[in-house]
Amino acid sequence: MTTVTHRRYVPYSHAHYGGNLVDGAYVLGLFGDVATEVCIVMDGDEGLFASYDDVQFRAPVRAGDVIEVSATVVSVGRRSRRIEFEARVVCRSRPSHGESAAEVLDPPIVATTATGTVVVPAS
Repeated sequence: MTTVTHRRYVPYSHAHYGGNLVDGAYVLGLFGDVATEVCIVMDGDEGLFASYDDVQFRAPVRAGDVIEVSATVVSVGRRSRRIEFEARVVCRSRPSHGESAAEVLDPPIVATTATGTVVVPAS
């Protein structure tokens, strides 16, 4: 089983809604990034994202968060790879405690989950 994990600080320039909320497409873009690395690691090619089967937005992602996204390959076909994705908020800003205050979340908050399929060229 192959798993790839990335962490990213969510800049305030990506907040689009009240409460410094970030749109769900931001996390889906990160899922695409980890899926690309999965394809490179497994197949030596960036591959192409074919489809999402399921996406669940479970908790908000806000500007100032540090999120961790992971992609785990759960099945392998001749050219396809089925992947489970998870985005977790691992740190969150706390502006009520000071302009640059933040904390590590233990446990992290699961913000988004998904499953999807990527395809790679025939070998």
